[in-house]
Amino acid sequence: MSDLKRATISDVAQHAGVSRAAVSKVLRGAYGVSGTMKARVEASVDALGYRPSALARGMRGSSFTLGVFVVDLKNTFMSVLIDGIRAEADSHGYQVFIGQAERGLAQQQAMVEAMTDRKMDGLLLIAPFGSLEDLEAIGRTTPTVVLGRQGPGKSYDTVASDDLLGSGLIVDHLVALGHRHIAHLMHVGKEMNQPDMPQEVRAQGYKEAMIRNGLEKEIDVIETRWSYEGGQAAGEEMLAREALPTAVHAGTDMTAFGVMTALSAAGVSVPKEFSVVGYDNILASSLPSIALTSVDQSGFEMGSLAARLVVERIQGRQDAVTTIVSPTLVVRESTAQPRASGLSLD
Repeated sequence: MSDLKRATISDVAQHAGVSRAAVSKVLRGAYGVSGTMKARVEASVDALGYRPSALARGMRGSSFTLGVFVVDLKNTFMSVLIDGIRAEADSHGYQVFIGQAERGLAQQQAMVEAMTDRKMDGLLLIAPFGSLEDLEAIGRTTPTVVLGRQGPGKSYDTVASDDLLGSGLIVDHLVALGHRHIAHLMHVGKEMNQPDMPQEVRAQGYKEAMIRNGLEKEIDVIETRWSYEGGQAAGEEMLAREALPTAVHAGTDMTAFGVMTALSAAGVSVPKEFSVVGYDNILASSLPSIALTSVDQSGFEMGSLAARLVVERIQGRQDAVTTIVSPTLVVRESTAQPRASGLSLD
């Protein structure tokens, strides 16, 4: 066992020739620290190998940790959001810890309680379960930012894509190609959908765009799970019909991949016989073998913004901030003009 004494904040202050308060301000990234002071303290930190004790920081009121809650890590768009969160958090000296809860609201509540019990300074909740009242209760006790759900909140900030616009971009693109029989896959999970959740808003955007394009009678919402397996099941359901739609707004890229698998197994060509559009524009969507038309939400930037907002809340801001990101449609090879005649699957 090493006999070397672990450097303390007092050691850093003495080495740098400054006060403990000055060292603390530099370590916290506090406002008003001069460049010269910052450089002097950081040089002493490096020279002494100083590493703050997370436990001690937590007892003093700041652990410099952020808790990130996510429902589904299998959706790789979540990884893009988390990458943005981590990059911004790191620039402010915060570590990020991730918790997942697939089994519903009770597991989410237990996860959030575990994060707050461990003195995490702020929470970032990605598409969480629960009512607005549930989210307000969390925000009243811990600086919180909610990603994916539409705002505004009173006790927490929100960062979300304009899902009404995103769905409209999809429908308008397909209609411009000549499609009329356009289906939409809507997520229905274990917990009750809330009006501000992305699955509800994207479905509403789809319906409004269909009506705007004179296709009210063609509205076709299929309930499934936003997952690869959910997309595959929805694809098989559409294939079992007498009349197959000519295109689908799949809700997410992962769901779109499942649809494409079901179509391929049935010998249906994309896009020659059926057009598929995803949502999220994850990396796999751009692979030449997939080339999925998809809505891009600027996920890294959304994550980075959310982390910046939660740090502002930790530093004292109390006014709620609501941010809506404008999405764009990335057109690739999974969409084309509709097939000229009925499709036979015999």
